[in-house]
Amino acid sequence: MKEKRKIQEETTQLVIFKLGEEEFGVNILQVREIEKLDQGITRVPRAPHFVEGIINLRGDIIPIVDLRKRFGLTLPPVGYNSRVIIVEVGEALVGMLVDAVVEVLRIPVSAIEPPPSITKGVDSYFLAGVANIDDRLIVLLNLERALSPKEAKELSEAEWG
Repeated sequence: MKEKRKIQEETTQLVIFKLGEEEFGVNILQVREIEKLDQGITRVPRAPHFVEGIINLRGDIIPIVDLRKRFGLTLPPVGYNSRVIIVEVGEALVGMLVDAVVEVLRIPVSAIEPPPSITKGVDSYFLAGVANIDDRLIVLLNLERALSPKEAKELSEAEWG
C-alpha cells in the first residue's frame, strides 16, 4: 500500500488590523502584545509628527507611533476599538496605534504578492507585500521601513522626562 503524503504548503501567521477601512497585517513573530488604550498617551515635546507620545507598560516606557500619521492618511480620531500593537523593530519595542485589531490569521506564503507601486494612499516603500485571501486584500507592512531600526532605537532610548 502506497503511503499518501500531503505536501504541506508553507504558511505565515499575521496580526490583521485596520487603519480606516483598509486591512493591514504584520508578522506575528514581531508582535509582543496588543493593548487597549486604557491609559492615556503622554505627549512629549519635540517628538516626530507621527509619534503620539509614550506609555508606561509594566515599567517599560514605550513610544507610540500613529501609523495613520506615519503614512500620511487622514482618518477619524482614535475610537473605542483603537488598539496599540507592541512590536519589536530591531531591538526596540514600539507601540503602533491602529483603529482596530481584526484577527490573527494563518495564510499560505503563496498568497503574498509583491507590493504594487501605488497602494491606497500608503507609499509602497513601507510595504512587504499584499495578501489576496478569500476576496480580501491585506496590505503587509515592512516594520523595518515603517519605523527604521535607527528611529525605533532613538525613540526607545530618548529621555522622555
